Amino acid sequence: MTRINVAAIAHSLERAPYDIRTIVLSIDDFYLTHDDQLRLAADHPDNPLIQHRGQPSTHDLSLLHSVVASLRAGKNTSLPSYDKGAFNGKGDRKPQDQWVRVNANEQQPVQLVILEGWCLGFRALDDAQLTACWTAAAKRCTQGTDYRGRLGHNQLEDVHFINRALRKYNFLTDQLDALIHLDAEDPLYVYEWRLEQEAQLRQERGSSMTDEEVINFVNGYYPSYELFTEHLRTGAFDDRVGAQLRLVIRKDRLVGVVDQK
Repeated sequence: MTRINVAAIAHSLERAPYDIRTIVLSIDDFYLTHDDQLRLAADHPDNPLIQHRGQPSTHDLSLLHSVVASLRAGKNTSLPSYDKGAFNGKGDRKPQDQWVRVNANEQQPVQLVILEGWCLGFRALDDAQLTACWTAAAKRCTQGTDYRGRLGHNQLEDVHFINRALRKYNFLTDQLDALIHLDAEDPLYVYEWRLEQEAQLRQERGSSMTDEEVINFVNGYYPSYELFTEHLRTGAFDDRVGAQLRLVIRKDRLVGVVDQK
């Protein structure tokens, strides 16, 4: 059993015997600026799923597309960076003069990009599938059963908004040469893991979200786990076999099961 440390993997790949120039890029670094996120939330005040960063629609896809294209072409590229501690944990993109530059003059060209992100590999559902998933969740929610998810607590039109936005992310998943899916044994673990992350940020930077804000934050993107995880488990690539590895992560963050698709 082992923990997953992406930075350590990248560091190992850059050393002998591999000697592969590797960078780690996070989809989180492409979140909208603080001001743009506020505008998105204000444009849809009744949709709780986009009142803060997280869900599809809260990323700057134009910037993401241009950076990925530049890296693929081996061009001199500035990599954006996002400060999650800014605005008391609400976050903001760092100024451009703080972005890291790669493929610049006399730098070894980037050969491998490890792109990480919680929604990578998710594929939008068709409208009928989405409605069926939401209806089942809403029914369990109103019946007062043991339902622990968040999908059923949201309006159908708000969930459709996220699903439509997700279709615009296909360009990114389609460009992946391989996908490693870190799949929580129980998706509800993300609440505890996120609380731990914010506590660490608070200790390191002196500011972050409160525990209550963390819960509300995770509530905002948890419905996507309910909607899109099952399809991802069966495979994100319809035209490729063997390009996806699923690692099931236990609550202690150790790998419990390995499954190749």
